[in-house]
Amino acid sequence: MQKVTKLLLFLLMLPLAFASAASNKKVSEKRMAAYLMVFHRDDTHSLYMALSRDGYHFTALNNARPVISGDTIAEQRGVRDPHIYRGPDGAFYLVATDLHIYAQREGKRATEWERDGEIYGWGNNRGLVLMKSRDLIHWTHTVVNINEMSPELADIGCAWAPETIYDEKTGRLMIYFTMRHKNGPNKLYYVYANNDFNRIETTPKLLFEYPDTKITAIDGDICYAQGKYHLFYVAHDGTPGIKQATSESINSGWQYLPAWCDPEPTACEAPTVWKRIGEEKWVLMYDHYGQEIHNFGFVETSDFKTFRPLGHFNEGTMFATNFDQPKHGAVVHITEKEAKRLLNYEF
Repeated sequence: MQKVTKLLLFLLMLPLAFASAASNKKVSEKRMAAYLMVFHRDDTHSLYMALSRDGYHFTALNNARPVISGDTIAEQRGVRDPHIYRGPDGAFYLVATDLHIYAQREGKRATEWERDGEIYGWGNNRGLVLMKSRDLIHWTHTVVNINEMSPELADIGCAWAPETIYDEKTGRLMIYFTMRHKNGPNKLYYVYANNDFNRIETTPKLLFEYPDTKITAIDGDICYAQGKYHLFYVAHDGTPGIKQATSESINSGWQYLPAWCDPEPTACEAPTVWKRIGEEKWVLMYDHYGQEIHNFGFVETSDFKTFRPLGHFNEGTMFATNFDQPKHGAVVHITEKEAKRLLNYEF
């Protein structure tokens, strides 16, 4: 009888063991063959994708048209600030800001903003769009309104620029984003999502705030490299630009570094870091919106201390072959099979 009981327990535990093993599956960089960029544009507030084989020349999919229309997935009929991440389970996780800044002009809303701008400030959105896919073609999606998660969050002025990363310590997907209360200073917060990526399971906790707490910090991007976590973000300390903080922990203990990481004389935002496949080089990409015609800017580093300027798209070594004026992008590695699937798909 005891042997039968042990056998039954073993059989019952098998699905959990396989599920655990699948959730911790790592996709090797050696299998990667291309780079997939996601971004939005102000004229459509929709999701775009661009593909690159070499990490220098990017070509937008779907003839440079949206691959997903923002009005099909967002309560405010538009998305901004998309970020894509490959989880340890091999699935892709995409998050975006639920916000259309021109909704009144385009007849999608009666007012300029969703709520009173004098109270809640510019944009004043409250929702994030969470998406998940196994093949980069078919996506689940849900909208999470942060202000509905607890009474203490009812007055938030925004929930912007979400990103996803896997927390090895907890074994969970962590979403981090910009948030403020009413018109107060923006800070970075984090939450944890469920495995299906259609629900946030924890209330926001403070991830990082600027040393001078009156100064806004937005658009966080976390990467793990060379034995530590690197948080790149936008500091509104004078001309907005990119700064870095480092930590041994994914969501605490950040050491503030005062140096600017971008070379721009005018404002930029939306930093995101991606590694060159097979090289010990990382690219810091950002949205240079302070110039007359906004564009993505790039710097490259091998030590996270010195950043070599690569210029902007089509003004240096980086090229956008069939699109212009991208906004707030992110890049992820994909396999040759995944690249061919995207190229062959009729959106």
